[in-house]
Amino acid sequence: MSERPLPLDGLLVLDLGQIYQGPYATFLMAQAGANVIKVETKKADPLRRRELVGDGPSLPFALLNSNKRGVTLNLKSERGRELLIAMAKRADVLVENFAPGVLDRLGVGAAVLRTANPRLIYASGTGYGLSGPDRDRLAMDPTVQAAAGVMSITGLADGPPLRSGPAIGDFLGGVHLYGAVVSALYQRERTGQGAVVEVAMQEALYPTLASDLGLFHRAGHQEPRRGNRHGGLAPYNVYPAKTGHVALLCITEQQWQGLMSAMDRPDLAEDPRLATNLERAEHVDLVDEIVEAWARSLDRDEVVRRAQRHGVPSAPVRDLAEVMSDPHMHERGMLQRKRHRDLGEVVLMSSPLRFHGAERRELVEHPRIGEHNREVYGSWLGLDDDEIAELERNGVI
Repeated sequence: MSERPLPLDGLLVLDLGQIYQGPYATFLMAQAGANVIKVETKKADPLRRRELVGDGPSLPFALLNSNKRGVTLNLKSERGRELLIAMAKRADVLVENFAPGVLDRLGVGAAVLRTANPRLIYASGTGYGLSGPDRDRLAMDPTVQAAAGVMSITGLADGPPLRSGPAIGDFLGGVHLYGAVVSALYQRERTGQGAVVEVAMQEALYPTLASDLGLFHRAGHQEPRRGNRHGGLAPYNVYPAKTGHVALLCITEQQWQGLMSAMDRPDLAEDPRLATNLERAEHVDLVDEIVEAWARSLDRDEVVRRAQRHGVPSAPVRDLAEVMSDPHMHERGMLQRKRHRDLGEVVLMSSPLRFHGAERRELVEHPRIGEHNREVYGSWLGLDDDEIAELERNGVI
């Protein structure tokens, strides 16, 4: 039995994304089978630009732009805008995450491109959305985390608000943008019409506050930051072991019973301060003292083994080198060690999305700046060598 094609096989996507949000959405599309053309100015995507100014090759750029073809295009030139419209006529999707109104001011916004191709899905990723009083506020991941309330719940009670280490706003924005595009494509199958879809990073972050919003609703006010603790559950923390640290928590009474067994502490069942989760949460310092004393007596991985053997959610706190070498993710194909032409030996990522019955795409290195100009403008768009040479001379591509 032959394998099914990937779900976005045959889809043509114009990727005008930059940094993380847009490029991650189109990376997911490429891994789902789409033909993605990355459109950059000659100055390049700012993420790529880091390697062009002497900092060396950019691994983040390589991670997010596998399986894409790359072209350059000057949208400040009339001919450049004409070429984008010509490509949009043949495309299914265009993704951009410029500040609101940038492409409109250049004369190639959603209205113009969708007039040229009514079936086009125009996808916009922004910090705060295409409408509303904060539309034009400058947005970077840390500032959006701040505005979304994420920083206010991150950190220790006696310390300042902290940003989440990973760029969660950018990447949650990218995931939601992918979902919006796929939803619009499904609608197009029924109506024959394209659409404009948008995702604001701030709005993509808000649902992650669900637990703290629940605590706020219950208490009527926002309680102090708790670091790795939880306001209504105990144990729920990161505990130092003899070597390293372990994240460990109990949500159900069964898990607490399992932890008592893992710690060989049946006597704790007789302590009324630990009888229920409500009692344990009220005596969280005592709970943490007990669990930490046990964890400190063992190596990190032994703590995890004993906890998991008794059904207690736990994991070692691993560093980046450990995660990049994770046998589980390598066996599943999520992580792949590759010899890269610019970066040497690196670990690249595939897509977290799995399509059973379809073969995963082999990872292809990200394009160099303008690498596929002649292929895209020539073979695909139909320009001859003289026309392409003229575009190059005039700084259009």
